[in-house]
Amino acid sequence: MKNLSLLVYNSTSNHLRRAYTPVRSALQLFLLAALLIAASAAFAHHSRTMFDTNKQITLVGTVKDFQWTNPHCWIQVLVPDPNDPNAPPVEWGVEMGAPVELMRKGWKPHSLNPGDKVTIIANPLRDGQHGGLVLSVTGPDGRVLGHPAETQK
Repeated sequence: MKNLSLLVYNSTSNHLRRAYTPVRSALQLFLLAALLIAASAAFAHHSRTMFDTNKQITLVGTVKDFQWTNPHCWIQVLVPDPNDPNAPPVEWGVEMGAPVELMRKGWKPHSLNPGDKVTIIANPLRDGQHGGLVLSVTGPDGRVLGHPAETQK
C-alpha cells in the first residue's frame, strides 16, 4: 500500500513533521470500526442470553449424536412424549462448552454414544424451541458425567 502521509515543514520549530492525509485517517477509522464490530459479534456469540438461566428442564431420552466439535460440543437427544407413548420422539439439541473446557471437567470424545439412555438437566432456550444449555448429564449407568455445574434446587 502506498504511504499516504506527507512531510510538512514547520517554520516555527524549523523541522519536518509527518502529516496524515484524510485518506489514511479514514482508513484507520474504518479499520478501528471493523475491529469493534468484530469484537462485539464475538462477545454476542459467547453470550448466554438466549438461554433462560432462571429455568431448568429435565430431558430423559436417547442420544442420537454427540458432537465433539469446536467451538461448542452438542448432544442431540431424542425425547419421547411422556403423555403420548405412540408419538414420535422430539429431537432436542443441547449445547455444551468447547472440547478443551469439557476435557477439564472430565469429558472425553466418547463419553456418550448413539443409543445411550441419558438424563440431561439444562437451561432451556428463551424462545421455546427444543434446545438448551447443558448443566448436567447422567449417563446410562446412573452416574453424572464430568463435573457438572451447580443446579438449582
